[in-house]
Formats: sequence, structure tokens, C-alpha cells
Amino acid sequence: MMSVPVIGLVLGVIIGITSGVVIPYGYASYVAIAILTCLDSVLGGIYAISQKQFDLKIFASGFFCNGILAVGLVWLGNQLNINLSIAAVVVYGSRIFNNFSQIRRFLLNKPEKQIIVVTEKGE
Repeated sequence: MMSVPVIGLVLGVIIGITSGVVIPYGYASYVAIAILTCLDSVLGGIYAISQKQFDLKIFASGFFCNGILAVGLVWLGNQLNINLSIAAVVVYGSRIFNNFSQIRRFLLNKPEKQIIVVTEKGE
């Protein structure tokens, strides 16, 4: 179950690289922040799966709402001539590192499957 988001992420990156779509320079900062927030949501979803707390509604709403909020923050900063993209990069970057470290801890502390041998007592 945990491999599905990773496979989707890898496929998305491959499709994005091979599609040949060119992002105009004016939209580059918006797209970069949107990708960062979506990556945060995906890693948060993987962490939620590892904790057996995944909820599709929470994931989908976070995926889209966080992306829209971050892009809106960058747009507002551009309108005010303030570089607010740095704030979004710091916040979502720290969340990505936090989610990744939690996933790593889960995978490293995952107990190995134990084999239980049942023997009959001789009478």
C-alpha cells in the first residue's frame, strides 16, 4: 500500500521530464512552489499510511488547498513587491524534511517478520 504513492510520484516526475512542456519564466516561481507543496502533501500521505491514519479526504484537500494557498501567497508577495516565496520554501521545505525523517524512522524501526515454530510435546 505504501508503494503506490511512491510509484505515482516517480511516474509523475518521469512524465513531467519527458513531456517537453516549457513553463514560461513568469510562472516559474508559481510552479516551483506548487510542486513543493504537492511534494509535501505526498510525503505527508505516505507518513499517514505508515501510521495507519490515511484519509483520502484530508489528503486531497491538503494537496489542493495547500498548493492554492502557497501559490496565492507568492502571487500576493509579487503584487506587494515582497519575495514571499522564501517563506513558502522555508515552511514547506521543513515539512518535507520532517515527513521524510518520520518515514525513514518508520522504515528503519519496522520489526522484522518473526517466524514462530510450534513443536508438539512428546508424551
